[in-house]
Amino acid sequence: MFSFKDVYITDYFTIAGPFERKSGIKNCNLYLEDDYYGEKTMEQAEAKMQKTVINNLRDDKTELIVGGDLTNQLTAFALSTRSINIPSMGMYSACATSASSLITLSAFIQSKLIKEGIFITSSHNLAAEKQFRFPVEYGAPKPLRSTSTATAAVGIKLSKTPSKIKIVSATLGKTIDSYIKDAHNMGAVMAIGAVDTLMKHLTTTKTTVKDYNLILTGDLGKVGAEIFKETLKQEHNINIKNHLDAGAEFYPNFEYAGASGTAVQSLLLVTKYIHQKKYKKILFLATGSLHSPVLVNQKNTIPTVTHVLYLEVEK
Repeated sequence: MFSFKDVYITDYFTIAGPFERKSGIKNCNLYLEDDYYGEKTMEQAEAKMQKTVINNLRDDKTELIVGGDLTNQLTAFALSTRSINIPSMGMYSACATSASSLITLSAFIQSKLIKEGIFITSSHNLAAEKQFRFPVEYGAPKPLRSTSTATAAVGIKLSKTPSKIKIVSATLGKTIDSYIKDAHNMGAVMAIGAVDTLMKHLTTTKTTVKDYNLILTGDLGKVGAEIFKETLKQEHNINIKNHLDAGAEFYPNFEYAGASGTAVQSLLLVTKYIHQKKYKKILFLATGSLHSPVLVNQKNTIPTVTHVLYLEVEK
């Protein structure tokens, strides 16, 4: 567990796609008119989303950009930062990239190596679905346990300058085997990692789930969220009542299991949950399904990892 003394969220900028807007995602700074954002390819569109976010957050004090995405070799991150004259560090933990990036950036600030930095991440439905499953144009059917990758981007500025949103501590999770080979069932893959890291955090900090106003998991979706809660109840005798899952909440009326993508959890955090008066102590569990096309095609079981951030919001 890592404690942070002087690390604050001082600004953020968010983008959502056209489907996300129709699905009820509110309070984003920008909504795309179409998935291509004026570009020829979906990968270039995602890179433009990231660059737009960075340009709306960076200033003369920005010393480091940390982040990533779901595309091969962090394509969107590489394209978005290549013409920006600021040091950048790409991270990949699948949908746990948000927490791993924010923890890394917080450590830089806490150790006084920098005073201000930006976290950036994104996902794009057309780019991610093509890479991990089938191109959307194929019209391949999905099982109901599957989630749909959200088109969204989010950037968060961290600084030593005090604000109402403070990053208090973090707990790093370990990579564990889910024993599941089904890449459609990412909620089940990630649920075991979410339980493992949550219990590690509670044990290390000597807290209980009741000490937090909100426990926000990443994109377990409807299926994974139920497995998460049931596992806590059966294995640890914890009946969690203050839990929400960003993936399940992102598309509340979606016929499948909900949303996935590196931007889902952090986007809802800054556009929704930090603004609600009842959520002063937020435990942010970013969950990642560490699969790849190669791993899945070779019939391997899928590893998973979850990292935790604890935030306090002054109302």
